[in-house]
Amino acid sequence: MTCGFLSTGSVNTTIPIKVTAATEDHSVKFHQYHLDDMARVRTRKYCELEEREVSAGEIGKGYEVSKDTLVAITDEDLAALPLPTAKAIEIEAFVPYESIDPIRIGQGYFLEPDGQVANKPYTLLRTALERNSKAAVAKFAWHGRERLGLLRIKDNAIILHAMRWPDEIRSPESLAPAPVDLTEDEIGKALALMDALATDDIPKEVAVDRYTEAISDLITAKQTGKEPSHAAEEEAPTGAVVDLMAALQESVQKAKASRGESGEHATVHELPKKKTAAKKTAAKKTTAKKATKKATAKKPRRSA
Repeated sequence: MTCGFLSTGSVNTTIPIKVTAATEDHSVKFHQYHLDDMARVRTRKYCELEEREVSAGEIGKGYEVSKDTLVAITDEDLAALPLPTAKAIEIEAFVPYESIDPIRIGQGYFLEPDGQVANKPYTLLRTALERNSKAAVAKFAWHGRERLGLLRIKDNAIILHAMRWPDEIRSPESLAPAPVDLTEDEIGKALALMDALATDDIPKEVAVDRYTEAISDLITAKQTGKEPSHAAEEEAPTGAVVDLMAALQESVQKAKASRGESGEHATVHELPKKKTAAKKTAAKKTTAKKATKKATAKKPRRSA
C-alpha cells in the first residue's frame, strides 16, 4: 500500500489517498531445483571483477551508455527528479470511456481516501465521474517512472489504471491478413454464432482458471503418491481445407444445444430475392398479349 495525493489540477484540490492493488495473482508458483539431489537452485548476485557474491547493500543502478561507459544513478537522484507527480496523481483531462483503446489499459489499483478529511472530496469526485459517465486521464509516478493513468468508478470506489503511452502500442497493420472475399451468407452465419453465444455477463463456467486447478490437482496427486489424471488424447488436425460454412453451421448448432435450444433451426434465413425482373418480364408478356389482341381486332376481314 502506498500513500499520496489525488490532485484535480486547475481546481487546486488535493485528496489524501492510499493506493492498493486491485487484483491478486492466484497462479501456482514453481521453484527451480537440481535434478540430481532436489536442492533449490537460486539466483545469486555476482560481481564479475571481484569474482564473488555481493549483498543487496552493495548493488546500485546504472545506465549503460556504451560497452565501456556506465552512468551510476542513485535512489536520491530519482527522488529528486523534477516531477510534480512524484507523490501525487494529477488529473489532466476527462474523456469518454469509448475513446480509450482497451489495449492501453493495464494494472488496476484501488484509491482509498486517507483519513476523515479526504472523505468528502473523494466522494464528490467519485459522484461527478459516475454522473458524467466519463473517465479521468491522469499522470502519476510509479516504480521509478512517470506513467499515464485512467481513473474510473467501480461500485463505490475509484480505480486507477496504469496506461501505455501511445508510442508503446505497436501498429497491427503488418499483421492483418490479405483482403478476402466474404459472402453475405458467411457473414450472416458468423453473426448467428455470435447471437447464439451472446450473454449479459461472462458465464461462471467460463471464468474458471482450469489450468491452475489442474496444476493444484497434479501437485496433490504427486504429494500423496497417486497417479495424476491425464488429458484425453485428441486427434491431430488433418490439415484439410476447412469448409467455413459447414464449420459455422456446426458451431451455431452446438451453441444452441448447449443452452437447451433446438439446433434444427439454427440457421440464418436468406432474404427473399427481389422479384423486379420477374415483374418486368410478366409486364412485357401482358403488353405483348394486349398488342396482339388489338392487332387482331383491327385486321380487316377478307371477302368471300
